[in-house]
Amino acid sequence: MADAIAFTDTLLKYTIIISSIFIGVSLLLLLYRIFKGPTNPDRAVGLDTIGINLMALTGIIAIYLSTPYLNDVALLVGILGFLGTLATAKYVEKGVIIDRDMD
Repeated sequence: MADAIAFTDTLLKYTIIISSIFIGVSLLLLLYRIFKGPTNPDRAVGLDTIGINLMALTGIIAIYLSTPYLNDVALLVGILGFLGTLATAKYVEKGVIIDRDMD
C-alpha cells in the first residue's frame, strides 16, 4: 500500500511539473500572438486564452499546495477574463466600449 501511495505522489509531482511547463510555453506563445497578431480579433482571442491558461495554472498550483483557497482566485480570473472579452468584442465591433447615445 505504501508503494502505491509513493507512486501516486511521484506521478502527481511529475504531472504538475509537465503541465506547468506546457502552460508556461503556451503563455509565451500567446504573448507573441498578442504583440504580433495581424488583426485585433486575433489579439482579443489571445487575451481570452491567456485568461483561461491563468485559470488552469491557478488550479495546478492549488493542487500542488493542497489548498482549496485558490479556487476563488481561479473563479475571479475567469470572471475578469469574461468581462475583458466582452469589452474587447464590443470595441472590435463598434469602435467604442461605452455608448454615449442619449436616445
